[in-house]
Amino acid sequence: MDVSSLRDARLRDPTFVPRSQLLSADDVARALRRMAHEVIEHVRDVDQVVVVGLQTGGVDFARRLADGLTEITGRAVRWGSLDVAFYRDDLARNPAPIPATTRIDHDLTNQTVVIVDDVLFTGRTVRAALNALTDWGRPRVVQLAVIVDRGHRELPIRPDYVGKNLPTSLDEAIVATLAGVWIGTKGRA
Repeated sequence: MDVSSLRDARLRDPTFVPRSQLLSADDVARALRRMAHEVIEHVRDVDQVVVVGLQTGGVDFARRLADGLTEITGRAVRWGSLDVAFYRDDLARNPAPIPATTRIDHDLTNQTVVIVDDVLFTGRTVRAALNALTDWGRPRVVQLAVIVDRGHRELPIRPDYVGKNLPTSLDEAIVATLAGVWIGTKGRA
């Protein structure tokens, strides 16, 4: 594992203790390109697609997915970011979430919204995102793209587009960045 990739993983989660790198930056780029092709195959009109990255892990992936869609189709695909901190169902346990920026510059009504996140685990962040999206309109269709699906769902949520399925134990942690995907454990902060 190279030093800059390890630094990227640690910046994403400073309590993360990596054990091994599962995907390289090239692997992640290939997965995003494949997912862009899958989105194009499944949507009726790419002009009606809005890619929305969940803060903080999904934003870079959303930007890259939108860029890939634009490159493949020759049409500009809109993208934005969505903070779901205050829509979470665990505010009683974590009463002071750190807010991030929501940047959605247009009404989502009647659009195909592709929510993008780094890792799908319990599904609770996606549930929060579905609630948050209603503040920005009523999309015609909402789809989910994730770089890693690690299983352990607590809600009936399933991604439409997956970079890699990586079954894990509950004791393991996954960090996904554009520089790669690592498996490891949570340390003490």
